[in-house]
Amino acid sequence: MTAPRVIARDRRDTLGEGPLWSARDQAVYWVDILGRRLNRVRLSDERVDSWEMPETIGWVIERAAAPGFIAGLGRRFVALSLDPLSITPLAAPEDDREGNRFNDAAADATGRIWAGSMPLTCDRPTGAFYRFDTDGVAARVDDDYTIANGPAIAPGGDWMCHTDTALGTIYRYRIASDGTLTDRSTFIVFEDGWGSPDGMTFDADGGLWVACWGGSCVRRFAPDGTFDRLITLPASQITSCTFAGADLDRMFVTSAADGVDEPAGGALFEVDPGCRGLPTQNYRG
Repeated sequence: MTAPRVIARDRRDTLGEGPLWSARDQAVYWVDILGRRLNRVRLSDERVDSWEMPETIGWVIERAAAPGFIAGLGRRFVALSLDPLSITPLAAPEDDREGNRFNDAAADATGRIWAGSMPLTCDRPTGAFYRFDTDGVAARVDDDYTIANGPAIAPGGDWMCHTDTALGTIYRYRIASDGTLTDRSTFIVFEDGWGSPDGMTFDADGGLWVACWGGSCVRRFAPDGTFDRLITLPASQITSCTFAGADLDRMFVTSAADGVDEPAGGALFEVDPGCRGLPTQNYRG
């Protein structure tokens, strides 16, 4: 396995997050939440472009039927277009939770978005978990998160993983056809020395790849939750990961420079996962 490679050596994110492979643009998008910036790297020439945002931006999900994205901007779901920048509010399910922000999200095969929120202070359970349906309605499906993170949809789409980073615990939910979540169970509890579970993604074999905040690595867990693989990285605050490329066999990993003094802290990395990922799902509303 080759060593991790830094993408855009002159670029560092305060809180890099939410990497997203766009087959349409042949590019990886990712956000700097605290830097209030959306970034894009084209795989053809590794050119990096960035767009400044008026608020914290937790994630972007591509739209299937139209150019642009759905984004978690501050505490709102918004429609986001680039060049020129255009932002249209869609839903504000957290108007009653001042001091929160969106943090991480994923789309499922039906085109719905699953997104978590958290307090800016990272110190109290005021965050929640939402489903954003294709009709533009946001529903709160779980509550009392301190640092909601990493929704990841398993192959087949019948269950997902979600985590509260503050608790070091990854939960598993069954997804009913109507979007109801049932059978919440504890799937993985992080051991001492592993760091804390952050962003996640599944590979095509059902393995769960978890970015380890404070752990300087990405860990893979087998479908039964057994830890079975490790990729170490030259930065401690590892935040999320995604599969990319024509064959979905390249992995890009985000990190944060916030609170650390490291040469590679906040870098975007490419690593060799030795397997393939799942196709990116888009919002179908």
